[in-house]
Amino acid sequence: MFRKMMVAAVAACVFSTGAYAANSACPNVTRAQLRLALKKAVHDTRGKLGLGLNMWATIVAPDGRVCVVTNSSGDPIQGQWLASRAISAQKAFTAVSLSLGLTPDSGSTTGLATGKLALSTANLYSAVQPGGSLFGLQESNPVAAPEAYGDKIVGGVPVGPTDTATYGSDNDPMIGLVIGGVNVFGGGLGLYAAGGVKTGGVGVSGDTSCTDHLIAWRVRNNLGLDHLGTVGGVSGDPTRPDNIVFDIAANPTGGTGLSAGGWGHPPCAGNSNAVSTGFANRLPVVQN
Repeated sequence: MFRKMMVAAVAACVFSTGAYAANSACPNVTRAQLRLALKKAVHDTRGKLGLGLNMWATIVAPDGRVCVVTNSSGDPIQGQWLASRAISAQKAFTAVSLSLGLTPDSGSTTGLATGKLALSTANLYSAVQPGGSLFGLQESNPVAAPEAYGDKIVGGVPVGPTDTATYGSDNDPMIGLVIGGVNVFGGGLGLYAAGGVKTGGVGVSGDTSCTDHLIAWRVRNNLGLDHLGTVGGVSGDPTRPDNIVFDIAANPTGGTGLSAGGWGHPPCAGNSNAVSTGFANRLPVVQN
């Protein structure tokens, strides 16, 4: 009897390990495909809530491991804001780690949590302000800085220079690593395959945070990884569940404004909430 129990336990362990191994599988997106999707999204978004700049984009697996890094200019150092490379990875990690859905390996026909939920990084801004329901979240999960920048460190001692020429290439030092970080403004989205299966996250950075969100949304749509119509979100729009929300009213006592729904994001580039909402509402609707 004991032997039968042990065999059953080992079999269950092997099944479980094999099942959840897919959590580290990258979405089926090449760097060339991501760059093409990014360039088209940048082109389609220029002049809307931003500065018209080139962008960085990063895709991560469901477990947060970096899969692909690219930029829209082709020049990794001077073509767009260099700081936005690491920020794009941070946004992708935030979105994938705070969004839920069916997973390709769960063997379940329902969400792994009590409910399915897609959260964009844009949805987090108001919630993390003092008094917000997620205050302090932005201080958790710090970025793995040496790994993000490709510092060559052995035993805590620098052993060689960072090869910045590999930034945005197939040999980018972030690839294969969990960079982590929590970002709380626009530009990070969960990636969902058919049926609401969460397959990863995408982060975009390089312009105003509002533009980052608009571009990330179009990147996801261009890649066909926006099947979250049955997943749900906090935007109040079931056709765009994790869309950016512009509902922050000025605080009469000064300081940070107050979001009516608790998930609001400030407008960018001097635009009003109404104008900004108009651009957000013209984004493509998600698929089921």
